Amino acid sequence: MERPFLTAAWRNLVVVNWEVSPDLLVPLVPVGTVLDTFQDRALLSLVAFQFLETRVRGVAIPGHINFPEVNLRIYVRRELEGETRRGVVFIKELVPRWAIATVARTVYGENYHAVPLSGEIDDPHFRYNWRCARQRQHVAVEVGPERLPLAEGSEEEFVLEHYWGYARHGNLTREYQVTHPRWESRPVLNLDLHSDYSPTYGAEWGRVLQGEPRSAMFAVGSAITVQPGRPLST
Repeated sequence: MERPFLTAAWRNLVVVNWEVSPDLLVPLVPVGTVLDTFQDRALLSLVAFQFLETRVRGVAIPGHINFPEVNLRIYVRRELEGETRRGVVFIKELVPRWAIATVARTVYGENYHAVPLSGEIDDPHFRYNWRCARQRQHVAVEVGPERLPLAEGSEEEFVLEHYWGYARHGNLTREYQVTHPRWESRPVLNLDLHSDYSPTYGAEWGRVLQGEPRSAMFAVGSAITVQPGRPLST
């Protein structure tokens, strides 16, 4: 495997999932992939986490090493001969630094935006705050102390065990690989969601996110690598 473009640690991942109509997600699926489902259910996930110890091509950039990220994502897979690549597609990604957003858009074609964004980490309480369109938004959880392996075939495994990313550009698709060890989870005891996410994601997604979540998860996280992106041959 070639040298990673980025190394970091993803820690304290808060993941909230909604079951949605596949018809809503299919238009977002990049060419060369298909919508992935869990037990025939299409999922949409709001994910907030700490991006730590970040290095680009081995270089730590001052002021851009430790920061939070919030993203909204769906799940896809790419079928190859003898291999299934299960991946994610990001609808929108938030970070607190414009330089981070610019690099991610340029290198990976991802829909990154720079907004005021912070994390409040006081184990067992984890809260992520941001502001869009002058409106404050947040997601927060309280978690239990137990660190548990992801059960085979579980919804947690489906949501958290993805090692590929796909970005759509018209009829073109960019693919990149993420590596990390299998994560552990901690049980979510309490979930606190903002009442209206439309300032961040627009009216249509805001309505979806006002619905009752299907599940909430917390992953401990680990060190990760992100490989350079490649155009997909279809």
